[in-house]
Amino acid sequence: MLTLVTGSTGQVGRRFVPRLLAQTRPGERVRVLVRDAARGERFAELGAEVVLGDLRDEDALGKAVSGVDAVVNVAASFRGVPDDEAWAVNHTAAVALGHAALTSGVRRFVQVSTGMIYGSGRGRPLTEDDESRPGGQMWGAYNESKVAAERELLALTDMDVRVARLPFVYGEGDPHLANALQWAAHWASNQRLHMGHHADVAQGLLRVLHAPGIAGRVYNIADDAPVTAVDIHLLNGVEIPAELARNTDPDPWFGVMSTERIRRELGYRPMFPTAWSARDAGVL
Repeated sequence: MLTLVTGSTGQVGRRFVPRLLAQTRPGERVRVLVRDAARGERFAELGAEVVLGDLRDEDALGKAVSGVDAVVNVAASFRGVPDDEAWAVNHTAAVALGHAALTSGVRRFVQVSTGMIYGSGRGRPLTEDDESRPGGQMWGAYNESKVAAERELLALTDMDVRVARLPFVYGEGDPHLANALQWAAHWASNQRLHMGHHADVAQGLLRVLHAPGIAGRVYNIADDAPVTAVDIHLLNGVEIPAELARNTDPDPWFGVMSTERIRRELGYRPMFPTAWSARDAGVL
């Protein structure tokens, strides 16, 4: 089995690939697509095949998927980029990768998506069967492009496509936890953020990748309990702004996802149920 991973130099990919390599069995190989040869050296040292190229380059895609059995598309263009770049990477390139994989005979395709696609809250934890509702907090090209990519990839019925939706990912030196202060500083004190430690995100992705018989299934991956704006400040070791106590939460269930499906069907159990347990373990 040869597995291709895209987005291997991003925050999620750079932590997922070593874990994928560590649990390979005899005869299993891992290939990564990188744009910078220097950034691919670490993966080559760990035993991965390295293909140089851009996800948006058709020739690079053909080379990357050649002989591949499974693809894990982690690549994403996140917040702070122009809308056209978000669409180019998160939708156009992802769908092109899917078609290239199908043409090349790839059997399994894991699309890494985001819980942000749900949009507004529903007054309860969000489930994989909930439709996307555009609007609400932090809606934009990132969410829209990810929704569109999911739909088109899942429509490729001649290939086993499964989707993993991630929460706000943190841990192992990822600056995301500190970056969360830019939003949390303006929230209500009890406003929540659903998170997932990199170790658990990798665990979830590995389960989604290897599980048999789940073609077309979508899975939320997240911690057991969201943290509050107060928690985010305390975890970062900074003072809690006084205005948090005066602010109100316009959508208390925004971004809070159910993990019942992945727990029941794939046996997922987070190693770090909350960010506090990760803090106590020294893996923030």
